Amino acid sequence: MNLNDLLKHTSEWLKSTGPNSDIVMSSRVRLARNIDKLAFPSWANEKQSQKVLELVTEAVAKIDYFKNASLFKLAEVDSLDKQFLIERHLMSHEHAQKTDSKALVLEPEEIMSIMVNEEDHLRMQIMQSGLNLFEAWNIMSKIDDQLSDTLTFAFSQNWGYLTACPTNTGTGMRGSVMLHLPALVATRQINRVLQAVAKLSFTTRGLYGEGTQASGNFFQISNQISLGHSEEMIIENINGLIRQIIDQETQSRNALLTNNRAFLEDKVWRSYGTLENAYIINSEETIELLSMVRLGVDTGIIKNIDRCAVNELFILTQPAHLQKMVGKKISSEERDVKRAEIIREKLKIKQ
Repeated sequence: MNLNDLLKHTSEWLKSTGPNSDIVMSSRVRLARNIDKLAFPSWANEKQSQKVLELVTEAVAKIDYFKNASLFKLAEVDSLDKQFLIERHLMSHEHAQKTDSKALVLEPEEIMSIMVNEEDHLRMQIMQSGLNLFEAWNIMSKIDDQLSDTLTFAFSQNWGYLTACPTNTGTGMRGSVMLHLPALVATRQINRVLQAVAKLSFTTRGLYGEGTQASGNFFQISNQISLGHSEEMIIENINGLIRQIIDQETQSRNALLTNNRAFLEDKVWRSYGTLENAYIINSEETIELLSMVRLGVDTGIIKNIDRCAVNELFILTQPAHLQKMVGKKISSEERDVKRAEIIREKLKIKQ
């Protein structure tokens, strides 16, 4: 598989085909695993890290699920492609640093990716569209079982799976859901919601996960506790919380449509008009305006634009994607021009 092929492909989590896709963009299940009797990546020497990479490479080659997957050694991937993979949510910023002995296993549909030698020996993730954590876990569980037949993972009868970060010890699982909450932001209820989320021992991050701030009214909510809970219990707890937030966002959208429709339509159409007519636009403005256009599509204010097309623009307008599309590195100013061109082309309303 060539990374350039991903430009022609819509990532699974952007397709807007899963449950509650008007509010939930994606669901992700991530699993941390370490190979028994080998030092965790932060303490491993080069020989030990290479050993991990060799063992994972051999294991992946034996498993049917990975028959169409590719393994990319990050030392052989240039900086633009690394940023491209980060923008597609296939690996973390941390994984792109100090890339010796690191790798990424990726299958063409972009449902599954495995970071090798990130914070843990394996950081596996499954991405699904909409509120679909149980389906993501079903896929992940099968992969984990098959890998366990080949690799011996570090495990304690008392503590469960052992991980580099103590908060992941236990199941080693983090479930997360990406929510689009523009109405809660517009009605100034979002801080109350996020405070309640924190009190329930969940964490909130931005569009690109740990260390990022919320932008474009996107909020990524995940569990903080892994120890002492089964995977199914963790997912059920997340789902219960997310359903409450979905209800509150839905109520806020209905309230805006009923009581402040002119305000909402103005915000939506001003955003669309700017995007449709701009010839220079930066990343920050783009994501904020696209957020309002997406709300317009979801509430029926804008018709004949596919939500999936709007979702794709959140990724296609990122810096590395723009440069991959033109086939070379370009300056920030050139990217702003190219970004506007792509938006004008993709955002035309079908008559």
